[in-house]
Amino acid sequence: MSAINKIRKQAAANIKTIVLPEYEDERTIEAEKIIRKEGLANPLVLTPDAIDKNQKERYIEEYFNLYKSKDIDLDTVKKLFSDNLYYGAMLTREGKADGLVAGASHTTADVARACIRCIGLDERFTIASSCFIMEVPNCSYGDEGTFIFADCGVIPDPNARQLSCIAFTAAELAGKVLQLTPRVAFLSYSTKGSAKTRAAEKIAEALALLKTLSPDILADGELQGDAAIVPEVAQIKCPESPINGAANVLIFPNLEAGNITYKLVQRLSGCRALGPLFLGLNKPASDLSRGCFAEDIVDCVAVTAIRAQ
Repeated sequence: MSAINKIRKQAAANIKTIVLPEYEDERTIEAEKIIRKEGLANPLVLTPDAIDKNQKERYIEEYFNLYKSKDIDLDTVKKLFSDNLYYGAMLTREGKADGLVAGASHTTADVARACIRCIGLDERFTIASSCFIMEVPNCSYGDEGTFIFADCGVIPDPNARQLSCIAFTAAELAGKVLQLTPRVAFLSYSTKGSAKTRAAEKIAEALALLKTLSPDILADGELQGDAAIVPEVAQIKCPESPINGAANVLIFPNLEAGNITYKLVQRLSGCRALGPLFLGLNKPASDLSRGCFAEDIVDCVAVTAIRAQ
């Protein structure tokens, strides 16, 4: 059974309510039909009839009170809430929905901003980041071609602490959603000090910080891509590595590397790329590529539902 099929099966075993703000997008409506037919979740599509005007007014007031110290005025907040994205994020914040999926007709920045401001940040990390579930066909690396790539959507140039938080939350997702034992590789152009630069030193710092967050996690860095996922190369370049060239959670040094790599792998291999899945929020939320298909929305809803369990 493929990773995607396992995800759908797991979501169907414990139905959660996932809000879909983009009711005007035909892909959202098509996805809703599939989700209901397969019993994967309770999709809450925010059509005009689904908006409670009194509740919306309360959310506007609550949001204004949260951020009025930042010199935001009430008219600006009302304009924000003319977009259902903010209403859906507040529903999730309040627990009236278990999670949110959007991005078919919004940019990642728009979705991330609404989720960070409304759903809020997990106080353990105080940063939001993202990851992709990558299912590469006919691939023996990772877990039979299944990987987590992070961060590919949010933080442009993470510092060592941020990289450690990205790794921790991505590993958590690998365990909960994919039921995999995470094997984390911090990627670089250097393997174990083969290049003496500040960029490589940052990766070593991130690994040390991750070990502080979670001493038992299986992780290594800094590693070049081949040393991270190819056992034969790992035996040559880093024979003492605890992951032995079998990484399934790949942590990129910056957003450029992560975003470029996931898109190239997706297009060159024909793999499924689910995400960006936001990490570090108080409640689960997922972004979508604006070029997504209805099936991508379905699968992101399933992932978000599992994370809410």
